[in-house]
Amino acid sequence: MFVDQVKLKLSAGKGGNGVVAWRREKYLPKGGPSGGNGGKGGSIYLVSSHDAYSLESFRNQRIIHAESGKQGGSSRCQGKSGQDLYLKVPTGTTLREATTNTLLFDFTEEGQEYLLCQGGFGGKGNYFFKTSKRRAPNFCTEGKEGESIEIELELKLIADIGLIGMPNAGKSTLLSKLAHIPVKVAPYPFTTLIPNLGFFEAGDKRILLADIPGIIEGAHENKGLGLSFLKHIERTSALLFVLDGAGSEARDPVQDFKVLEKELQKHNPLILEKPFLVVLNKKDLPSFAEKEQEFKKIFPSLSVHAVSAEKEEGLSSLKDKLLLLKDAGKKKETKRKPCPLLSQLVFAN
Repeated sequence: MFVDQVKLKLSAGKGGNGVVAWRREKYLPKGGPSGGNGGKGGSIYLVSSHDAYSLESFRNQRIIHAESGKQGGSSRCQGKSGQDLYLKVPTGTTLREATTNTLLFDFTEEGQEYLLCQGGFGGKGNYFFKTSKRRAPNFCTEGKEGESIEIELELKLIADIGLIGMPNAGKSTLLSKLAHIPVKVAPYPFTTLIPNLGFFEAGDKRILLADIPGIIEGAHENKGLGLSFLKHIERTSALLFVLDGAGSEARDPVQDFKVLEKELQKHNPLILEKPFLVVLNKKDLPSFAEKEQEFKKIFPSLSVHAVSAEKEEGLSSLKDKLLLLKDAGKKKETKRKPCPLLSQLVFAN
């Protein structure tokens, strides 16, 4: 099951208590204090990892405790420290404090580590308090409580290119043909209920693609799958609009493109600053040529790439364009300068 948002309550381990103990050996009637210190409580860390695909591991585990430290022993033995807890989260996860919604950390790279809750310090045994004037202290201290926090984790997939389109436009089929991965495909809307990830390699370059579930009009108001998956588009470097170029099932590629542009604008205008490419799918159908000509007439400044994902037509040249698209996206992220508006960015055929 794909889970991209969870709330958790986490508590670090309590420090172990110190103890009062006395050295008892033959011929040493006044051996003195020998109580050891308690062990430190375990801390909780979050670590980003590519091995984690979603937040599913936390779905049925909303309260998490780290191990507490053990109490000290006699003969000045220190108690065992609680084991630190390292929780894996997918790269692309944001960490917020649940009550104030304050952003604490953004895991954008593999292997990033964040100390979330510090374990409590162990208490002191009576040996710790021994001095030249206080030779027989008969008291100790308790271990400190570990830190606690309520957090919210939200995953936004990080990919080079995000595939966007209406339901049943052929995004999943296109991803399966490009990345050679099994993806559920069926002749009805909303076949894809969770984002799918796949990649293909061209030379020494690798492009990671994210198939975002179909967007419908009103998605910014959480209609359809709405906000649950619109947020995943925010982390992609570039966009690939996949449209039903044949207008099958009473669809219109011109209207679909306008709706997609409007929904992205209302959800987050910054998304429209990303480099993009328009793909008209289903070129193997008879009505495709007429619809393609109409689309090019209404959007003359846009480059349109025609493919048939089902028949694997036009995919080789599409891969070449996707390489250019990835480079353009990375360049925009590096420069961090305002990008051209959606209607101004053109890719040459």
